[in-house]
Amino acid sequence: MTNSRLIPFTLCVAAGFALSACSPNTSSAPVEASAVVPAERFFTADQFTYANYQEVVVKHAALDLDVNFDRKVLDGAVTLRFERLTAGAQTLTLDTKDLLIKAVSLETKDGWMPADYTLADADPVLGSAMSIAIGADAEHVRIIYETSPTAEGLQWLTPAQTAGKKKPYLFSQAQAINARTMLPVQDTPAVRLTYEASLRVPDGLLPLMSASQDGQDDDGNWKFSMPQPIPSYLIAIAVGDIKFKAINDTIGVYAEEYILSAAAKEFAETPMMEVANTELYGPYRWGRYDLIVLPPSFPFGGMENPRLSFMTPTLIAGDKSLTNVVAHELAHSWSGNLVTNSNWRDAWLNEGFTSYVENRVMEELYGEGRAVMEQALDMEGLKRAISEAKRPELTHLKLPDDMEHPDDAFTLVSYIKGANFLFFLEDRFGREKFDPFLKAWFNDNAFQSVTTEDFIAYLHVNLHKDNLDALTRAELDAWVYGPGLPPTARTPESDAFEKVEFAWNTFSAGDGNISDLKKNANDWSTHEWLHFLSSLSNDKLGNAVTKEGMEQLDEAFELTGTQNAETAFAWYMQAIKVGYEPAMPELEKFLMSVGRGKFIYRLYGALKDNGQAEMANRIFAKAKAGYHPIAQRRISDILAE
Repeated sequence: MTNSRLIPFTLCVAAGFALSACSPNTSSAPVEASAVVPAERFFTADQFTYANYQEVVVKHAALDLDVNFDRKVLDGAVTLRFERLTAGAQTLTLDTKDLLIKAVSLETKDGWMPADYTLADADPVLGSAMSIAIGADAEHVRIIYETSPTAEGLQWLTPAQTAGKKKPYLFSQAQAINARTMLPVQDTPAVRLTYEASLRVPDGLLPLMSASQDGQDDDGNWKFSMPQPIPSYLIAIAVGDIKFKAINDTIGVYAEEYILSAAAKEFAETPMMEVANTELYGPYRWGRYDLIVLPPSFPFGGMENPRLSFMTPTLIAGDKSLTNVVAHELAHSWSGNLVTNSNWRDAWLNEGFTSYVENRVMEELYGEGRAVMEQALDMEGLKRAISEAKRPELTHLKLPDDMEHPDDAFTLVSYIKGANFLFFLEDRFGREKFDPFLKAWFNDNAFQSVTTEDFIAYLHVNLHKDNLDALTRAELDAWVYGPGLPPTARTPESDAFEKVEFAWNTFSAGDGNISDLKKNANDWSTHEWLHFLSSLSNDKLGNAVTKEGMEQLDEAFELTGTQNAETAFAWYMQAIKVGYEPAMPELEKFLMSVGRGKFIYRLYGALKDNGQAEMANRIFAKAKAGYHPIAQRRISDILAE
């Protein structure tokens, strides 16, 4: 009898995975099976860049900028050092978006000389291709430019929009393709470059970057240096009335004064997370690891800018219950920053790996119970995301080559389906083998940009070929190139969540009273509360919450107006579905004061889908000016659908 767990897979692994013949959407010569690290990497075209990085590649950027709050622009110059990968290449093509180009020059044997360049017509998503004639021998180009006041990658806050109300604030968000709104650059994760910067800012403001903070020189210029090569989406800047508080010698927190002490207390266990990561996956290679708590308009939970993770203030819950986001951003120091997806079709290589590492660290520090609760909550979200996907191809790990926008890559499919693929591999091969394999993946591919097919080839050469019975090709294809959630996925079950469900079902079926529920809920964690609130409209007995039930719960637990942002979001989602009017004023306050996309996108969508489009548009009209440009665009799209 043919061994069905062997033949379908090994047919495609001759010469170490002949992926060009056996996997969709790939093109490359076969990889040599004898190599620990493939000698030739697979290539997936990045449709979101104009850059000719396979011919001429930028290796270093030196920024020299004035941060002008009056005009809301970065104004100055960038000098790029480049290398020719194709003999005779005489054009360097960069990505730009909404940049005012003032002058371009090349460094020649006769000094700096004006250079010819063209700026193509602008595409609304990609911006404009900038093509520079670089001659035969030049290695440096200098571009004098300024950004647009409406650059999507930069948010300029007036003093009134900050907590202190006295000084302005600037912060950037370059992921996925907004670095090109900050500087002319090859804006693709396939290109890694080092950078340095010299910034001038108004007196009394502190500038920070995703780099070594090298202080001020005698002329008042703030200096920064990033010696490790990073993709352009990790270039970041923040300027404001920012203070610092150390957690230990190599980790600390930056924030406005009002939240600094609370943030340092909330994130006090970050050093433990770094130790756990290091023990599991190898050394931390970035020098310091600091965090900055940004203003509430920051549209994400966190952003993994190296050496300086950007964090949302919605994480400051007072009980360290939401610090898995810190674990996630720190984990990116290995998965994403160290080993990077080469294009956004392979975003799961960043986010899925990081979500897996995050969960392993949470288990290491806080036990299996918390890790399983987080897995279960994530699985609930993943199933919802799959059901809401615009088309099946967007639920593949390897995303289709006709994505309309790189934002399409940042769904729970990349994060949680990606993590669950790694859980699946861990279960099949065993932790005792999978942990060393993953550590080797990070070490062997450090400071490289990789594709899904690179990972599959590495998986075969370094793990699968010695454990052929563990995995079939059909199973792997179902995870990577197939839609939805494969039947081989884990089903995380939490004892704590089962007790939560029992408490709600007993109450909602009329077999208990609010006093009994209060006794059960007295010691619930945020995770248990989130599961409880999701059960209000999805409980196993079919007893969906009524307006009267919402009123009872609100009176007993004071959920309307709660300061825990995660709990507030989950409660307001239920209030919208049920039409619980007493929560609506606090919901409006929440939408006016929180800019985190995880919350506001779904809340606006729920209002629109539940007959409250007029309310959604009214609130958005008032709140829009305080939202990040990314959030403004996303919400406008949601309300227009």
